[in-house]
Amino acid sequence: MSLSGLGDTGEAQPLPALFPAPEPGTPTPGPTRRRTGPTPLEPDADEAGRQLVFFGAEAAEPAIADLAGLLAGPGEVVRMGGTARLTVRVDAGWRVHVLVAELASRGLAASWEQTGDERHAVRTSYTRALQPLAVAWLHGPGKRPPATFHLTGRRLRLWLAAAGAPEPPGGFLLRLGESDQECWEPIGAALAAAGLAGALLGPEEGGPAYRITGRRRLGRLAELVGEPPRAAPHDAWPTRP
Repeated sequence: MSLSGLGDTGEAQPLPALFPAPEPGTPTPGPTRRRTGPTPLEPDADEAGRQLVFFGAEAAEPAIADLAGLLAGPGEVVRMGGTARLTVRVDAGWRVHVLVAELASRGLAASWEQTGDERHAVRTSYTRALQPLAVAWLHGPGKRPPATFHLTGRRLRLWLAAAGAPEPPGGFLLRLGESDQECWEPIGAALAAAGLAGALLGPEEGGPAYRITGRRRLGRLAELVGEPPRAAPHDAWPTRP
């Protein structure tokens, strides 16, 4: 049964308790003000000189266009008339918490339901706000990134929240849609353009996914996606060196 999440117009139902939600009364991270000069990301003295990464998650306010990050991963979008709906299947309850909050911060109603494979489907309502995204990505029945597609910090943050996972001893996986072969190559090119060139793993290698390795690239990934969401396990998010 689908339960309403943040942003619904009806009576809200609780999110899954498969991973602890943020403590009551603790505000969910929301839009940050744009900054124009060097600004510390943390109050610690050793962070005082750190500047926001250009296109980093903290350098811009949430926008509908950020949801292209979900489509870079396993997200799906379908159209109905002049509206569209986005769905992403995730493997952990904490991802549901994060994605519902991220969608709500962009003014989108969201719901979730458990699926038969012990996963969870997070989806938006049909809305005209998602129509431009669907038009850009859908080519017949399948999806493909538009020619202008690029990855920003907020897009990467959503992709990672939906389908990112550490790969010991020193890598990070960004999972792709299993049936989205036409997307894999252009998405890899977008990763490389963002300084995150990765190795494509096929289904027989535990993918489909891009594996990011190397201290410099992992450090850049951490800088771009920003601080971990409160609901995320400590070891599920890349950390700044």
